Amino acid sequence: MSAGPQASKRRVGAMPFAFSFVGAALIFAATLVFTGGVGGGQILSTALTFATMYVIVGLGQMFVITTGPGNVDLSIPATIALSGAVAMVTMAGSDGRVLLGLAAALGTGVLVGACNYGLIRLLSIPPIIATLSMSFLVQSAAIAYGRGLRVRPPEGFAAFTTGRVLGLPFLAIATLLLSILMAVLLHRTVYGRSVSAIGQNARAAGLAGIRVDRVRFATYVLSAALAGLCGAVLAGFSGGSSLNMGEEYLLASIAVVVVGGSSVAGGQSNVAGLWGASLFLYLLVTMLNTFGVGAGLRLLLTGLIIIAIITVAGNPRASRS
Repeated sequence: MSAGPQASKRRVGAMPFAFSFVGAALIFAATLVFTGGVGGGQILSTALTFATMYVIVGLGQMFVITTGPGNVDLSIPATIALSGAVAMVTMAGSDGRVLLGLAAALGTGVLVGACNYGLIRLLSIPPIIATLSMSFLVQSAAIAYGRGLRVRPPEGFAAFTTGRVLGLPFLAIATLLLSILMAVLLHRTVYGRSVSAIGQNARAAGLAGIRVDRVRFATYVLSAALAGLCGAVLAGFSGGSSLNMGEEYLLASIAVVVVGGSSVAGGQSNVAGLWGASLFLYLLVTMLNTFGVGAGLRLLLTGLIIIAIITVAGNPRASRS
C-alpha cells in the first residue's frame, strides 16, 4: 500500500516543473468557473503572449542562478529599457532594418553582461551588488539615449509580435523554439554541463579542468543578451520603447526560475518549468483582476501564493538532498 504514494513522490521529485503547470491549470480553471467559461480562449492566448516575455528573461536568469549561490542578474529591467530604445532607434520604423535593430539590442545586452562580470571578477563585488549597481548606470544611459522619445516599431515587426496563427501567438512559437535551443545548450553541450557542474561545486569543477571564470562570464553575457532581445520584442509589442517597460521583470525573472523547478542553490535547472511558471504568474494576476481584487491586496496575495508554491515545490528537492 505504501509503494504507491512513495512512487508518486519520486515521480513528482523527478519533475519539479509539474507544480508550476498544475498551479497554472488550477488558476485558469478557477477563472473560468468565475466567468462561466466566457473568454477562456482569449485569456489563454493572451497568457501565452505575455508568458513569452517572462520565459525569454527567465532563460538567461536561469543560467546565472544555476552557476551557484549568490549569482543573480538584477540588471535585467534596465537592460530591457536600454535595448528596447536602441532597437527602435536603429530600426527607425523600417522593416528592412529589423534584423539590424535586433542585432543592436543583442549587442547592447552583450556589453551590459560583460560589464556585469567585469565588476564581479575584477573588483570582487558580489553579483547581487554588481548587477544592481550596473542597472543604475544602464538606466541612466537609457534615459540619456531615449530622451523620452517613443519611436514606433516597423509595421512588419509589430505585426509579428502581436500576430497569431491558429490562435497561437507568433511570439509563443518563436520563444518555444528558443527554449528548445537553450535546453540543448544546457543539457547537450560542454558549456551547459559546465554551468551545472560549477553550480554544484565550483572548486571541484575548477579542479576538473573547467574554466570557471570563462563560463561565468559567458553566462552573464547570455543573460543580458536575452534581456536585450526581450527589450526589442517588448518594444515591438507595446508600440515603442519606454523607460519603465522592464520594471516588472526584476522579481518576475527570478520567480519563474524558482517556481519553475530550478534550485536557488545552483546546479539544477529546468527549462520546461519556465513556461509553467510564466503562465502561472500571468494567470494569477488575471484571476485576481477578474475577482475584482484591489491593487494592494493583489500584490500581497500574489506574493503569498508564489511563496506557497515555492515551498511546496521545494519539498521534494529538499528531501532528495
